[in-house]
Amino acid sequence: MEFNFLKYTGRFILILGIQVVILNQIYLGGFITPYFYPLFILLLPFDTKGYNLLLVAFIVGLTMDMFSDSLGMHASATVLMAFMRPFIIQLISVKTDFEQGTEPRMGIMGSGWIFMYTIILIFIHHLSLFMLEIFRFTEFGQTLLRTLLSTIASVALIMLAHLLLSNPRKSRAI
Repeated sequence: MEFNFLKYTGRFILILGIQVVILNQIYLGGFITPYFYPLFILLLPFDTKGYNLLLVAFIVGLTMDMFSDSLGMHASATVLMAFMRPFIIQLISVKTDFEQGTEPRMGIMGSGWIFMYTIILIFIHHLSLFMLEIFRFTEFGQTLLRTLLSTIASVALIMLAHLLLSNPRKSRAI
């Protein structure tokens, strides 16, 4: 994997900046909390090695924890999401070997694939995060409702970002 340090550092700062400055201030009805920062993990190249993926996810989550004062809950949820990512890619992909450095983009994978990829991984992230936050099964129904509503809000923001990142001139579906 060819690693472009400036590209990923800039992306990291931009995505976490949007999350911390804007989205962390939004709580809709006490149930909807949009999380945009998992987009960083979703956009990593397909050929990112497992240990690098988990390490980056831990750093992203830990950074989010520092800004949220959440004691490792974001780090845990983000690492779980990153751990599940290769399995989800394998589950929903027809093709499993991609060119080196290929990132999951609409122009490459198609909007349907990107939507499935995003919704599954964001749901895993949110369910894990909210279950760790509440840390009891007695309120599972309420936690599941919060997970579903927050997943919808987060996926809407992330799909908007995917649309903005897609380059129609380089579009080719697989």
